[in-house]
Amino acid sequence: MLWAIDVGNTHTVIGRHDGQGWRAVWRLETGAHTEDALAATLHSLCELSHLPFAAETVIVGSVVPTEDTVWRRLSQKWLHVEPRFLERGDQVGLRVTYNPPHAVGADRLANALAAIERYGTPVVVVDFGTATTFDTVDAEASYVGGAIMPGVEVAVQALAQHTAKLPPIELKLPGEAIGRNTVAALESGVMYGYAGSVDAVAARIVQELGGRAKVVATGGLGEVFATMCERIDVFEGNLTLDGLLLAAERMS
Repeated sequence: MLWAIDVGNTHTVIGRHDGQGWRAVWRLETGAHTEDALAATLHSLCELSHLPFAAETVIVGSVVPTEDTVWRRLSQKWLHVEPRFLERGDQVGLRVTYNPPHAVGADRLANALAAIERYGTPVVVVDFGTATTFDTVDAEASYVGGAIMPGVEVAVQALAQHTAKLPPIELKLPGEAIGRNTVAALESGVMYGYAGSVDAVAARIVQELGGRAKVVATGGLGEVFATMCERIDVFEGNLTLDGLLLAAERMS
């Protein structure tokens, strides 16, 4: 059984794949945990999901270098497997023309791999995480770059920190654009404003790709914004994990 581990700045997503599909997907906070503490948590999650605490393959895509050692030790000590780390496009046959190539995060490489496999090229992946990233693959299947926006949760937190009276809001589809109270007005401005920004960036990227490209959403809030953004064609909740699965196959 394969473990795919997507280590992000805010959350770490762990997927268990049995060769047929994802048997379980878990989301943990990324933080200062020892390998033993993580093993205890994952062992309990395995029991709850009726899965063995064992692995044949472990593939890690991390954008938090300080977490790499913890996951390596966990895999070696508790799963008895030497983990593989997705770090560069040339490990998996993905041409990267971004400058410099090594600056592309593992999550973005995984997104590109899965999107190419599923939708062909050109393709754009909008990943809604701590930052919202636009991963762009051209018609020749080269990862050419994209765009990076502050994530909507980060934007809301910044707004709350710099205002005295604005209340917290829920990041959900607003009932209407005209907010009839402060909370509703905030929800409208944040959510419709952010969706419009995503559409604007996606439209420019697609235009630069020649006017035709599939736009795929993924990430924690991807499903919400996929229903709000006119330029997003489809939502794939496990796209990054799917890309890590492909990476593991190509690195074997």
